[in-house]
Amino acid sequence: MPPTTIVHVALHAPSHSGVGDLLSYASPEALPPGTLVRVPFGTREVLGVVWDSDEATGELPEGATMRAIAGVLAGVAPLDAPWRRLVGFAARYYQRSLGEVALAALPPQLRDLGPEQLARRLRRPAAPVGDTSQDLPTVALTPEQESARALIAAEKGPFVLFGSTGSGKTEVYLRCVQEVLDADPSAQALVMVPEINLTPQLEERFTARFAPRFGAQAVVSLHSGMTNPQRLKSWLAAHSGTARIVLGTRMAVFASLPGLRLIIVDEEHDPSYKQQEGARYSARDLAIWRGREQGAKVLLGSATPSLESWHASRPPTPEDPEGGRYLRLHMPSRIGAGQLPRVRRVDMNQQPRRAVFTAPLLAAITERVQRGEQSMILLNRRGYAPVLHCADCGWKSDCPHCSAHQVFHKTDRTLRCHHCGYTVRVPRHCPTCGSPDILSMGRGTEQLEEQLGGLLSEVLRPDGSPARIARIDADTTKAKGALESQLAQVHSGEVDVLVGTQMIAKGHDFRRITLVAAVQPDGALFSSDFRAAERLFALLMQAGGRAGRDAAYMAAQGGAPCEMWVQSFHPQHAVFEALRTHDYPAFAAQQLQERQEAGMPPFAYQALVRADARTQEVAQGFLTAASAAAREHGLPGLDHVTLYPPVPLTIQRIANVERAQMLLESPSRAALQRFLATWQPVMQATRSDPAHKGLIRWLVDVDPLAI
Repeated sequence: MPPTTIVHVALHAPSHSGVGDLLSYASPEALPPGTLVRVPFGTREVLGVVWDSDEATGELPEGATMRAIAGVLAGVAPLDAPWRRLVGFAARYYQRSLGEVALAALPPQLRDLGPEQLARRLRRPAAPVGDTSQDLPTVALTPEQESARALIAAEKGPFVLFGSTGSGKTEVYLRCVQEVLDADPSAQALVMVPEINLTPQLEERFTARFAPRFGAQAVVSLHSGMTNPQRLKSWLAAHSGTARIVLGTRMAVFASLPGLRLIIVDEEHDPSYKQQEGARYSARDLAIWRGREQGAKVLLGSATPSLESWHASRPPTPEDPEGGRYLRLHMPSRIGAGQLPRVRRVDMNQQPRRAVFTAPLLAAITERVQRGEQSMILLNRRGYAPVLHCADCGWKSDCPHCSAHQVFHKTDRTLRCHHCGYTVRVPRHCPTCGSPDILSMGRGTEQLEEQLGGLLSEVLRPDGSPARIARIDADTTKAKGALESQLAQVHSGEVDVLVGTQMIAKGHDFRRITLVAAVQPDGALFSSDFRAAERLFALLMQAGGRAGRDAAYMAAQGGAPCEMWVQSFHPQHAVFEALRTHDYPAFAAQQLQERQEAGMPPFAYQALVRADARTQEVAQGFLTAASAAAREHGLPGLDHVTLYPPVPLTIQRIANVERAQMLLESPSRAALQRFLATWQPVMQATRSDPAHKGLIRWLVDVDPLAI
C-alpha cells in the first residue's frame, strides 16, 4: 500500500559527500515544513528538518523502497519560513548542502534527544516574567549618541556605527534594543559579539538593564562555550519567543527568532565572524541578508569597520551620486571628554640588538606601576618561544605531522603544535646530534611575562607591595571560569601589568589602564595576505582603545595623557602613520585605493577551492583536473571568472594531510555564483576518477578572509 505522504527531509551531509540536499521518507500524516523529525539514515537514526512534502501517487518504481520517518519532535514548533529561507540562501551562496547548514544551526542536543526525552525537557517550569510595568533605568546620552539613536529609529538602514573606542556604542545598542522591545511585545533582538570571552560582560549589562521588566529568561546567550543543555535551553527560549534578546557569537545568526526586529553586530570588522570549518559563512554578511529579508534593522558597530562595510557606507559624492547602500553614523568623541592615547613609536633599529623592552618603554611602565596605574602589553603569539633550535647542527623543533614548528611552553616544559595539538616533552639534548646547547628563538607571551617579572622585581606599588604581572591567552584560560577570574583581577586593580594576545585587545572596558604597548607588531606588515595591514591596524587601534577609557580616573591621576607605545623596525610605515593620528578614514581611503587599482575586494569577488589529500601531488592534481573540466564543459559564468593555478597553502601539511588551494576571482558576484553552482557536480564527478584516489576532501570558501 503506498504511503499517504512523502516528506522531503534535510539531513546533515557535507556537500562533498554527494548525498544531495533532500532525502524522501514516508509519513503516515502530512507534516508542515520546518517540522523536526527523527529518520533512519544508513544504520543510524538522525535528526532532520522537513523541507516540504507531497501526496504519494501510485506505487513506487520497481525495486525502489521508501523508509518511514521514526518520529516527530512534536514539542517544538516548526521552524518558520524566514529561517528556512536564511538556511537555503546560506547553503546556496556558500556552496554547501542544505542539510549541512540546517543541522549545524540547531543545538547539538536536539540531534540526540528522542521525542519522549524532549517532551520531558519541555515540561520543566518556565522562569518567571519580570514586572512589565517597571521603568527601565536610563543613562543620559551624549549628543553624538542621541544623533545616532535618532537616525537608527528614523531610517531603514543597514547602519554602520563608526564610533571611536570608548565612545559609548554599547549604550546606543541598549537604547535601540529598548525601543524595539517597547514598540512590540513580541519583538526580539539579536546582538552578536566576535568572541566568547566578550559574551559574559555583555550579558551582565543587558540583564541588568532588561531583566527587571522582562524577567531573567528574556536575555539568553548562544555560543560554543556553553554546555549542550545550556545551548538547547537558550535556543528553545529564542525559538518560542520567550527570550526577547539573544546574545551570541557567529553561530547565533542562525538562531530561530520568529519576532526578530533588530540585529546588532558589534566589532563587525572582526575575522571571527567568518566560520573557518564546514560551511564557511560570514555571520556579518548573513546578518545583513537576514535583516533585509525578515524586515529587521541591522546595525554594524566598530571603531575600525571592515573595508567592505566602510566602502558600502560611503556617502554620496558628485562622482558617485548614489553612494553606498549602508548609512554611516559617526561617534568620534569619547565619553566624558576622555582622550585617545598618544601614540609613541620606537625605532628598534636604534635600540640594542635583541632588546624586548626598550629603556624608555620600561621607564614608562615603571612609572605607571609606582602611580598605581595599569599597563597592557600586546604580543599576538602565545607560548614561551615559537621554536627551539640546536646551535650546532641546526635542528629545529618541527612538528612531525605538520609543516610548522612546535612551540616551546616553558611552564610545563613541553613542545606543542598549535595546529594539530601534538605534544612532547622538551628534549634534554638535540635529538639529531646530541648537543645540550638547545636555544629558544623568538618570543611568546609566556617569555614576556617572565622577562617583565625580572625587570620589575624591584618596582613597588603605592602601597609598598611588589608589582603584579598577569598573562591572559589561550593557555591561561583553558579552565572553566579562568578568564572571568583573571579579568576580575584586572578590573579590581590587583594586576599592574597585563600581558596577552589579541584576546585582551578588544571589547574589554578596563578603567585603570593608561599605557598600552605593542612590542613586536611587524610580522603582519609584509605578509602575502592583502588583508594583513587592515587586520594589524584594527588590532592596534582596538588595543590602544583600552587605555584612558575613564576620563574621571585619568583626571584623578593628575591628568597625564594615556599612551600607546609601538616598537617597530619600520616606524614610518603607513599603518603606524595612520595609527599615530587615529585616522581610520585616511587609512581606509589609502587601502581602498590600492585595492581598487589591484582589482581586489571589495572591488572584486573571490572564492577559494581547497583540496586535502595524502600527497601534495594528488591535492594539486585534483584542482588542476577540476579546473580543466570546468573549461571543457564551458560552464556558465566562466568567461567572467579567472581560475588561478593551484598552489600549496602557507602551512601545507597539518596532521599528515597535504593541503592545496586554487583562487577564483571575478568582477561580478553573480557570475562567480553561477559558475560555482554548476561546477559543484563537475568536481563531484572529477573526484570519482581513480587518478585522485588519495583525495580526502575538497571544499569551497566563498569570500575568503585569508589567502
